[in-house]
Amino acid sequence: MPKRAFVSSDTDHAPDVPADPEPLPHTEAGNEPSSSEEPVVEPARTPSGPGEGPAADERTAGSAAQLTDDTIVRRRSDPPTAGWRRAVHTLSGGVINPGAGPAERHRQGLTLRIRRPLDGPHQIAVSSIKGGVGKTTVAALLGLTLAEHRGDRVVALDADPDAGTLADRLTGEPGVTVRELIEHIDGVRALPDVARFTSLAGRLQVLASEQDPARSEAFNRAEYEQVCRVLRRFYNIVVTDSGTGILHSAMDGILARTDTLVVVGALTLDSASRASKTLDWLVAHGHRDLVGNAVVALAGDRTSKEVDTTRLRAHFAARCRAVIDLPHDPHLATGGRIDMDALRRSTVDAVLELTALVADDFGTANPREPAPADPVAADPRSR
Repeated sequence: MPKRAFVSSDTDHAPDVPADPEPLPHTEAGNEPSSSEEPVVEPARTPSGPGEGPAADERTAGSAAQLTDDTIVRRRSDPPTAGWRRAVHTLSGGVINPGAGPAERHRQGLTLRIRRPLDGPHQIAVSSIKGGVGKTTVAALLGLTLAEHRGDRVVALDADPDAGTLADRLTGEPGVTVRELIEHIDGVRALPDVARFTSLAGRLQVLASEQDPARSEAFNRAEYEQVCRVLRRFYNIVVTDSGTGILHSAMDGILARTDTLVVVGALTLDSASRASKTLDWLVAHGHRDLVGNAVVALAGDRTSKEVDTTRLRAHFAARCRAVIDLPHDPHLATGGRIDMDALRRSTVDAVLELTALVADDFGTANPREPAPADPVAADPRSR
């Protein structure tokens, strides 16, 4: 069972970070630390003839790969980007550099985790059995953050068969939809062929769901898998905003191809209960490993002092890999197009935490690759 974690983002303050390393033991001038604290190492002697010094194969064991930025270049404090530290750095013309503060260093660490390399395509499913808890918002924020901080290709797919709103939250209007891609899928040979059917939100590609209810009902498992086979050929990360509920046909295909699952709930009894029932259903239908490795995001838009939120979080922490709170944000509460610059600092920090938790799974889980008989998956360009 993967190690579980819980991250709370209830306040505007960044989470605590480990304290700086303790300083070296103090010694009086002219005195050296004792040998027990700092052993003396004799300098290596240069061999003067046969039989002296290390063997030839040991002397040549190193390589140019050992000379990297991390091992050779002395570290310099990055200029601060916020708070009084930034003010001091700016007013001094860069002469005084107090360095990044604990909160900023923590954010830098989260960014490094988000940039974790991938060995192959990775699919993330954002799911909820109950509507109105922020599932689409979480999928949008996750996609935007991954695309912003990574250099590879990220696409967000709205797999809601009931006129999903992912494109509305990201680009303002659906435009072309996944239905058009399905109708022309046989003609897809290169990335520009797919890009004809997507819209752009920052660096994130968005594939909207069909808005006509009469046509969207036909989006079933077979068609979802057909679309995913194409997306995995040209994109490194696919974020799927699944439909509300778990019984529609496309959900079977979503779960079959999911590498990392994000379950969205809220800090209320009804929403939390539905999220837990989602996990129950997944376990009962053969997805126990997916549940154990899942990340639960609990939205703080609705809560009550009468709800024991500590016990609620502990319930999910015992079932899944990690649990994180997403605080209320007035900008997100409007339900309109998301502008990352308009979010509160606490919301941005929580989204970074969520994205880093998801990225912790990159390179560790076994991707659910299609069967070898799949001609698209067997194409070398899909790697």
